[in-house]
Amino acid sequence: MHNFRKLNIWIDGMEITSSTYRLTKGFPEFERYGLVSQMNRSAVSIPSNIAEGTSKSSDKDFHRYLEHSLGSAFELETQLEIARKEGYIDESSYHSFHNRLLDLQKMIFGFKKKIIQPKSSE
Repeated sequence: MHNFRKLNIWIDGMEITSSTYRLTKGFPEFERYGLVSQMNRSAVSIPSNIAEGTSKSSDKDFHRYLEHSLGSAFELETQLEIARKEGYIDESSYHSFHNRLLDLQKMIFGFKKKIIQPKSSE
């Protein structure tokens, strides 16, 4: 078992979640139950799945939750692209957020690979 609060992927996931909430506050009111809700739910799902996965008794189970977390990060990337195309965020904000999200996706992917590597017996 891992202490999720000490995992960089969880810490960065929490920061992405806060950034998503701040970003979506400026979206049009008619998107409140559409894109805003979907982006916030995707963002929340990233660190939530990491935290839940740490409670599981096997690395195989934890790996599955990391898969869900990574899937949510890719959902959020798609939703961010939609927000940019609809003109809800400017290019600078898009690129800054997108780069942070890509970094987090790489970190989760790397951590996921590390979890499933066979442990050497000594």
